Amino acid sequence: METAIVTGSLGLVGAESAHFLSACGLKVIGIDNDMRREFFNDNASNKWNRKILEEECPDYVHYCNDIRSESEIEKLFSKYNKDIKLVIHAAAQPSHDWAQKAPTTDFTINANGTLNLLEMTRKFCPEAVFIYLSTNKVYGDLPNALPLVEHETRWEVEPTHPYHELGINESMSIDDSTHSLFGVSKAAADLLVQEYGRNFGIKTACFRGGCLTGSLHSGAKLHGFLSYLMICAMKKEKYTVIGFKGKQVRDNIHSKDLVKALYAFYKNPGVGKVYNIGGGRLSNCSILEAINLCKEITGNKVEWSYEEKNRIGDHIWWISDCSRFQNDYPEWKQRLGIKDIFEEIHEGLRRRL
Repeated sequence: METAIVTGSLGLVGAESAHFLSACGLKVIGIDNDMRREFFNDNASNKWNRKILEEECPDYVHYCNDIRSESEIEKLFSKYNKDIKLVIHAAAQPSHDWAQKAPTTDFTINANGTLNLLEMTRKFCPEAVFIYLSTNKVYGDLPNALPLVEHETRWEVEPTHPYHELGINESMSIDDSTHSLFGVSKAAADLLVQEYGRNFGIKTACFRGGCLTGSLHSGAKLHGFLSYLMICAMKKEKYTVIGFKGKQVRDNIHSKDLVKALYAFYKNPGVGKVYNIGGGRLSNCSILEAINLCKEITGNKVEWSYEEKNRIGDHIWWISDCSRFQNDYPEWKQRLGIKDIFEEIHEGLRRRL
């Protein structure tokens, strides 16, 4: 049976991928040991997603393996062998702040874990498609050197700049900038995925995501900004805005739209590809604008405090230019805009909480 391995299968992108691939008729092997709970807290645990996946996806099989363990990953890949046609690698330590507390753990999960998965793909299923969920943080803080203009609720790039119309494309360097430790570990994995494609001919792609979001997210203070902000709004808990006057801009892509992009690559793959992927000009907001949207949707006043010092390597303004991917896969269209995303997150949380 056509089989897909999905790492981080209880997380936002992993769970969305498992649901989608199962509906497409694939057997899905999920790998997730719920380290999100260890990174953040009990409320950030993804364990609730496992029950849903096992109930709704008849060919879903779950493994609590650690991607850092070469022996565990080898045993799993050897079991399914050439039946494996697709690997979606969405497992990660995802937080700037957490990486500073435990850099070795961060690097071994994000970089060494990726190397293990690539090696086992090369050894047992070299014809499989390997998709890596990378991040725009591989560019470090270089986007902050763009000519930015301050507006009432957001920063924007100057209207005359080439990035103004569509956003930031893949030509931006990853050098000569300050990366968070998280950004470094993700960049190391990103480069490994590219090189396994170019050196060994494996069909690989790095999707450098902006903010990936949706109701399957277990938002926490240190990761999952839209989900966590909505939780704060619904529970009437105080939210902390960190740096840049709350005017920093993020583009947001719903996990449903993202997974359709991953599937499009799977059906017509390339080798060593790199794509920026995010909400683009269709779906973006500043922190202040997000707070206002949460207030509008919940009807609750959102209490918030402000910390002046921004996170290391954080972006003032990021909007992804997705045109490289759209040119390669013109059938893919982003469906959900920013208001749709907020409403979907609110409804998902209302049911869950």
